[in-house]
Amino acid sequence: MMNWLKLLNDAVLGLVAAERRVDPWVRPAFDALVRPPVQALVQAALVRSRVPGSPVPAEETPLPGEAAATDEIVDLMSRFLHRHYPHGHALRAGNTKTYGVVRGSLRIHDGLPFPVRHGLFARPATYPAWVRFAGPGPFAPPDLKDNGVLSIGVKLVGVPGPKLLDDERHTLDLTGISAPTFTTPDVVENAKLQRQIGHDSPLWYFVNPRDSHLADLVMQGLYARTHSSPLDTPYWSCAAYLLGGGRAMQYRFVPRGARGRAPWNPSDDYLSEALRATLAQRQAGFDLCLQVQTEPRRMPVEDASIVWPERLSPPVRVATLVLDRQELDPAEQRARADSLSINPWHTIAEHRPLGSQNRARREVYQQLSRLRQDMNAVKHVEPGAERFFPEDGRG
Repeated sequence: MMNWLKLLNDAVLGLVAAERRVDPWVRPAFDALVRPPVQALVQAALVRSRVPGSPVPAEETPLPGEAAATDEIVDLMSRFLHRHYPHGHALRAGNTKTYGVVRGSLRIHDGLPFPVRHGLFARPATYPAWVRFAGPGPFAPPDLKDNGVLSIGVKLVGVPGPKLLDDERHTLDLTGISAPTFTTPDVVENAKLQRQIGHDSPLWYFVNPRDSHLADLVMQGLYARTHSSPLDTPYWSCAAYLLGGGRAMQYRFVPRGARGRAPWNPSDDYLSEALRATLAQRQAGFDLCLQVQTEPRRMPVEDASIVWPERLSPPVRVATLVLDRQELDPAEQRARADSLSINPWHTIAEHRPLGSQNRARREVYQQLSRLRQDMNAVKHVEPGAERFFPEDGRG
């Protein structure tokens, strides 16, 4: 049975890889004409089929079996790393292929409206930042074969206040992917997906007629595209976070600049090459925008498959992420990626991560980061403001 599922999975991935070559020429029209109505239909179906969220703002409701699902994900991903990197350099089990770890800064704007003026956004300030751009994983093939949904991890340096994880004292991490929903709605479903990934048949999680998740597959498909550069796409948090006390938010990074087009026959690492070429010539940037939870039942914190409607909460631009002009040395990039640990729980209490996906990420990300760095015999680094490796003076 599993061999048949793997063959089906590989055949579909082959078709997707073929579509990636023509995607840059049809994607603008698709995004403008097809994606909005299809997303509206899919989201309406998901809202009707899912249990309504809590009516209380920012209220969490732990799932039955959540702790067991979290432990299972750690176990499955740990075994994946041991199986696929028994003698070589271990990559991350998710958000796998690093395109770059670059230097920048986040400037919090002045004069923000009161509903968003909490925690990090309480007053204007500028924080140094290290930003990792990556592909989905769990493998790192040529970019054209696995670049549909990208990820961003922003590590701010010098953020005051006690942190929710004690392995870093001065940082605050923001994370996102280039789709407004996660692949699965919650951590229990994520454990099911990880089982199928372990069998080399992740597609079966979505199309299994006894337990299908076609709507979640469609949502990912609507945003999976052939990217021209990690700098050319929006990134959504998907999950919710506290915004002060008794209020929830989601956030997104929106690129400042026109979207390019991927080449017809790109190199295996064209996304890191595009990132390196752009930053060698000029600055790049993103607007950081917040959505405040205004109607908790329609904007749930426990279901990461539901898009928070902009008509209920228009995004508020609160900060600007600026990536400096810089030269990116490939060896230095690998060293930064190896030593870097991104975790949404590197944060302050005012922005505590919410929802089962986020609760699981605390343990999953921390344990897998430790395992990967132990396998690679590298040290976890909390970057400095000007130099990534503050102890030995490397760039």
